[in-house]
Amino acid sequence: MRLLLAEDEIDLSHALVTILKHNNYSVDAVYNGKDALDYLLSGVYDGAILDIMMPKMDGITVLKKIRQASNPVPVLLLTAKSEIDDRVEGLDSGADDYLTKPFSTKELLARIRAMTRRQSDIIENKVSFGNITLDRLSYELSTPSGSIRLANKEFQMLEMLITSPHNIIPAERFMEKIWGFDSDTEISVVWVYISYLRKKLASLDADVQIKAARNIGYSLEKDND
Repeated sequence: MRLLLAEDEIDLSHALVTILKHNNYSVDAVYNGKDALDYLLSGVYDGAILDIMMPKMDGITVLKKIRQASNPVPVLLLTAKSEIDDRVEGLDSGADDYLTKPFSTKELLARIRAMTRRQSDIIENKVSFGNITLDRLSYELSTPSGSIRLANKEFQMLEMLITSPHNIIPAERFMEKIWGFDSDTEISVVWVYISYLRKKLASLDADVQIKAARNIGYSLEKDND
């Protein structure tokens, strides 16, 4: 699950990124509202955490602009205790929740789970193609022959493939969606994870396979296609 964190307090941002990654979230961190808006309009996120008071553009303005652009990403606002009016305006502008500073790690994670769960309720929890089924809640990949729980990045990659079968997804798209814009990871990691998924599909006797289009990308296809 990929999150955008927009927080201008550098030390707090770094601490939150560490916590979120430890809890299996992929995180892109930005430090001002303008960058937050650019990232949200150009990327695909499962949730966003926006501090209200940020340089260049405040969090509520960012929220209003993405809602005007029909971006439904769940948004959690971070606020100071004195910003009651801002919290009300934020909720009225389309925020899913708010959290008052200082906050506990447990509460932050609970709020993130709650807002992304509400979003997932709109989406089918399970998606199938051929004889495979991917459970979005448990990360479980199953076929009539058995099941296996995927690691976080394996799940995200297969989810992209199974929700757009037959469509070729460039390696760069996987990098952007899963590892993030600013990742230093080599693009060859995509091939490594494709290899992991192919082995797991084979071990479950799946009747689908991940095919490579040379120098273009990957697609999920049925064996007889």
